[in-house]
Amino acid sequence: MTAVEGVLGQCKALLANLAAAEVATMRDGLPMAPPSRAPAPASLPVLAWLADLPALATPATLPLVTALITAAPDLAWGQTYATDEVPAGFLKGYGWSELVGARGPYASPDLALGFLLLGPDTIYPLHRHAAEEVYVVLAGTAEWRRGRAPFQPRPPGTVIHHPPWLPHAMRTAREPLLALYLWRGGDLTEKSRFSDADET
Repeated sequence: MTAVEGVLGQCKALLANLAAAEVATMRDGLPMAPPSRAPAPASLPVLAWLADLPALATPATLPLVTALITAAPDLAWGQTYATDEVPAGFLKGYGWSELVGARGPYASPDLALGFLLLGPDTIYPLHRHAAEEVYVVLAGTAEWRRGRAPFQPRPPGTVIHHPPWLPHAMRTAREPLLALYLWRGGDLTEKSRFSDADET
């Protein structure tokens, strides 16, 4: 088993133990076959925080966090936004990698699964997209905002659901954040749009 296959195996194990209905409807679409492609590995500055993540995980999320750290050099880490769209400081503390979907090692036209990594003191501004989204916090306690609601701390193990087009935001303090995401519906490669809380 490759490191990348190990990550998918740990994703399935974690998701199988989560009772949230939104998770159950998505996890059944995860692929069973070996990876169908090998994206060129790509790194980002935010990966410097990977070593801090195990201490910020829970016993339930630690196996997946450890597997992802092992596989990280083999994955393509990217960013959605350009330097003229967001502050430079945000790009230093932001990155994601897709495991399943239109771009990841496991091809799927209907579902995307990947990982969001934010460094400390990073604000991911309110944004929205057509896809339904589920996050599972894996390591680090950050604050999350949904629509007009205030920011709320969400510790590892928390499941967060965003219906299509619901504006949402995240911000970290002293800890980095690692979260698994699942997308379904719409164009799974469509860029998120920055938003405001009145667009609900």
